[in-house]
Amino acid sequence: MSKNLEDWKTLASKELKGGDPASLEKKTPDGLLRKPLYTAADVPGDAAAEMPGVAPFTRGVKATMYAGRPWTIRQYAGFSTAEESNAFYRKNLAAGQKGLSVAFDLATHRGYDSDHPRVVGDVGKAGVAIDSVEDMKILFDGIPLDQMSVSMTMNGAVIPVLAMFIVAGEEQGVDRSQLSGTIQNDILKEFMVRNTYIYPPAPSMRIISDIIVYTAQEMPKFNSISISGYHMQEAGSTLAQELAFTLADGMEYVRAAMSRGLDVDAFAGRLSFFFCIGMDFFMEVAKLRAARQLWAKIMTDFGAKSERSKMLRTHCQTSGVSLTEQDPYNNVVRTAFEAMAAVLGGTQSLHTNSFDEAIALPTEFSARIARNTQLILQHETGVTDVVDPLGGSYYIERLTQDLVDEAWSMIQEVEALGGMTKAVEQGLPKMRIEEAAAKRQASVDQRETVVVGVNKYTLENEPPVDILDIDNVKVRDAQIARLEKIKKTRNPAACKAALDALEAAAESGEGNLLEFAVTAAKARATLGEISSAMERAFERHKATTRVIAGVYNDAYSGDVEYEALQRRILDYAESLGRKPHILLAKMGQDGHDRGAKVIATAFADMGFTVDLSDMFETPQEVANRAIELKADVVGVSSLAAGHKTLIPELIGDLKAKGAEDITVVCGGVIPEQDYDFLRAAGVADIFGPGTNVIEAANAVLGCLTGERRNR
Repeated sequence: MSKNLEDWKTLASKELKGGDPASLEKKTPDGLLRKPLYTAADVPGDAAAEMPGVAPFTRGVKATMYAGRPWTIRQYAGFSTAEESNAFYRKNLAAGQKGLSVAFDLATHRGYDSDHPRVVGDVGKAGVAIDSVEDMKILFDGIPLDQMSVSMTMNGAVIPVLAMFIVAGEEQGVDRSQLSGTIQNDILKEFMVRNTYIYPPAPSMRIISDIIVYTAQEMPKFNSISISGYHMQEAGSTLAQELAFTLADGMEYVRAAMSRGLDVDAFAGRLSFFFCIGMDFFMEVAKLRAARQLWAKIMTDFGAKSERSKMLRTHCQTSGVSLTEQDPYNNVVRTAFEAMAAVLGGTQSLHTNSFDEAIALPTEFSARIARNTQLILQHETGVTDVVDPLGGSYYIERLTQDLVDEAWSMIQEVEALGGMTKAVEQGLPKMRIEEAAAKRQASVDQRETVVVGVNKYTLENEPPVDILDIDNVKVRDAQIARLEKIKKTRNPAACKAALDALEAAAESGEGNLLEFAVTAAKARATLGEISSAMERAFERHKATTRVIAGVYNDAYSGDVEYEALQRRILDYAESLGRKPHILLAKMGQDGHDRGAKVIATAFADMGFTVDLSDMFETPQEVANRAIELKADVVGVSSLAAGHKTLIPELIGDLKAKGAEDITVVCGGVIPEQDYDFLRAAGVADIFGPGTNVIEAANAVLGCLTGERRNR
């Protein structure tokens, strides 16, 4: 040990009044050690010799990085109709945005046309509704697709959406070979966390390989897949899990493409990644560095010869789950810190969330602040002047290596199961992420993890925030009218022949599905019709829902308030002759189930009988299930703005079936401006983002005992 380090320990011990400086050490949520001081001895031996633009690309994929060209400013947006989204895109591009990133509504994600009865509350609410080529043409009207890079977040209905994009480009006069951008096309993470899948894992992997093959041959400027860890962190994963499972997904996709006879260097250079950037600032910087280092190793092991094949290029988005409904202007600061971490980590493009997204879709006002956050970073802070400004930091280099080691260990565990498809089928990644999410929520509830404005430094009176509210009925009516017009004016024989050929290709396993879908899209087959043709061959996937036990009991062992709540629930159970019973429900096509799973875990540990509905239920199906189970409470989890349509339908159906005694509560991303509407519809209590789970359980029990609080 150097004399300087000895001197530091002596000084630190004095400041701690004789205490050991090691007492200042902490563990990250990943279990990695975070020391109070790092020195040259902590730096891995080869880190000092690494250079940006040179494999393993720890310091960046380009030699000059932002000093040569800044990252691309992208804003993920889409809402209502194609016309309204198009106007929003054109305004943003005029204000300095450099690339488009399209958000589709949940009906589109799940392969349903807007007139389908299962998507009544979803059309146009959390993205733009796309039913046909005509919608896609309107979406990009006046936006030259031979000049504009377009990123599309689409996985389940990836075949019809990409086919319609290709046809829209051609009918705009742009050959498919000139189209540039990225489509997410990452279905494995959907089975883990986001749940906007349509088909089972095996046929879904065929779809991915078909797209990789087609784009490699026909669309040399287009990135055929964006392998996404973003939704893993949003679902509650640790950073090491996000890193490991994302790269393991990438390995599976590489194998799928190589199994089709493609040389790895023929397609690997068009693969890209997508990571979430949360509030653990230095860990996020290190995560992006570790990702590049690991991917270079992985691709070398796959036999890649081209340096481009070994480069991990990534888009990043600031965290949505770090945004708070409480004191929401704090979110401007959170997003700025997260954006800085992404930039110091070396992202190729970036989306910054708007401060109001924990409440509703962003307004033009909030979107402008989010976009300007990036412009200020690029033009006012000096971060673009130096390549990898944190390179050589003792702390960053150690963190990078620690994350490399931890993630590699997790990747090897997945590989031992036979790869990520097998791991997903066995439920390993999903279970690990759900456990991490429950632990994180328990830490916030106990105030071990501080969230300013939520569990510390809170405001007594929250000022109202203007929100963007989409008239779902108006949007759906407009989409249905356009669908009816298309079906009346198209050539029915040509359309049917194209759909039959697609279904036959899906059934036989022969031919490229995207090629058949392009033909169907030209014939004006709708998104729902193209999806259904493949569904008849592949079937629709149905997930198994499970409840993790023990996390809250472990976290709250010995906690007086928690034990008092458990006694209160036990007393109620003894008076009732059974435990209070709650059915936690997801309605509509919203696949974000983190909140419902956390509540399920916590309430089960506290003493409730807990059931989870299947995903994507209709209000009628939830009502029937609640009656069948003889549930006392239905707790509706809503994160995609369908609550004003779906929850009143649920309450109405319960009443119609003589089950009005079943209490309905709801939680999630629900603007306070909607609370009065929901209460008037019969909702007993409402829990916004950041609600303490112990308080929520007390409130639900109060609804049952008649001791409801004023909230």
